Amino acid sequence: MKRLLSALFNKKGLSGTVLGFITLLAPSLVLADELNSGDTAWMLTATVLVLMMTIPGLSLFYAGMVRSKNVLSVLMQCFAICCMVTVIWVVYGYSMAFDTTGMEAGVVNLNSIVGGLGNTFLQGISVDSISGSIPESVFATFQLTFAIITPALIVGAFAERMKFSTMMVFMALWVTICYFPMVHMVWAGDGGLLWDWGVLDFAGGTVVHINAGIAGLVAAIMLGKRKGYPETAMPPHNLTLSVIGASMLWVGWFGFNAGSELAADGVTGMAMLVTQIATATAALAWMIAEWNSHGKPSVLGIITGAVAGLVAITPASGSAGPQGALLIGAAAGFGCFFASTTIKRAMGYDDSLDVFGVHAVGGIIGAILTGVCASSVWGGSGLDVTMSAQVWIQIKSVLFTIIYTGVLTSIILMILDSVMGLRVDEEEEVGGLDVNSHNERGYIL
Repeated sequence: MKRLLSALFNKKGLSGTVLGFITLLAPSLVLADELNSGDTAWMLTATVLVLMMTIPGLSLFYAGMVRSKNVLSVLMQCFAICCMVTVIWVVYGYSMAFDTTGMEAGVVNLNSIVGGLGNTFLQGISVDSISGSIPESVFATFQLTFAIITPALIVGAFAERMKFSTMMVFMALWVTICYFPMVHMVWAGDGGLLWDWGVLDFAGGTVVHINAGIAGLVAAIMLGKRKGYPETAMPPHNLTLSVIGASMLWVGWFGFNAGSELAADGVTGMAMLVTQIATATAALAWMIAEWNSHGKPSVLGIITGAVAGLVAITPASGSAGPQGALLIGAAAGFGCFFASTTIKRAMGYDDSLDVFGVHAVGGIIGAILTGVCASSVWGGSGLDVTMSAQVWIQIKSVLFTIIYTGVLTSIILMILDSVMGLRVDEEEEVGGLDVNSHNERGYIL
């Protein structure tokens, strides 16, 4: 199309009327969706990387940190969530998240909060459907992988004590009521509530991490502490698995962050660079904090610090530069260490695998600092408003997400507790969920 327009403009003897007409049409012609094979190839790769983050990345990361009697239960929960959310996404999830019917910039209505049902069962998506420069089928699958990992993150908060049946119903309701509307409000475009506020959330600081982290905290508190916590030591049973899982998360996160540009361009390249910088910086910051506090650096500490850095850079990965990545990484490493140790002990909640301390706190740090690091002062891509104004917008988005998800998650869990119960009985918890929930053992004794 661009070559055609160029040929027409350079053709001698073209009348002024025709030339003017083409000039008026040119922007819409050039901006029309057009398949780009390079962008498509990258997005196919990014989609696979993000799916790898859940199965096997997050699954192994969590499995290694629980006790041996619960290793299969965590793996089962993550795998089952992957399967269930895929089906829900096809039936109505994609439509709730990205149907833009009734949306208008500056107008707040129901369609500002949640999409309609015009794309149920993925109606309208064919081999010829284009979204930007990639097939819509690829876009839908890429976004599906985000929908899979977000509820799976919550598993770590209530690990070793929730009924499997209740967990499945909870996750189905949670993605429907909490996740899909957040996606719509932040990413669906003009008319979306948080989109119209001007919130910067490139790959999911509010949508994924604060959303899941707050839900995890609510679930951990409502289920109560594991039997024996905190008097009984409950160390990770296999840190080798956790290191492998964390490493897969790190590699997969390049698809998560760099893939969110939905193209293979300069923003994608910078997103990849700042993701690496922030992750490494946060891992070192956590290691230093732990070394200073406990006398020795631990493997569990450095891999948890790396995940904290990945979380924190997520919302800023499309706007921050290398300097900002260093700031975000350092803040996340020290901040999440403090949240997962000092704050957790002081408040007394049993967040089994530190979902709140890493994902909610890391997401909050990253979301707020996005307003700082997007500024050209910090080497970012620049802001349309002042730094202080953007920081306030980011703070509002954080507060909104905390209240929205916190209240609705509490209501969902209260209803489920009264209908089917949240927690396994004491005998099943002591014996382990592997045997009592799934009639299997992770290891032959």
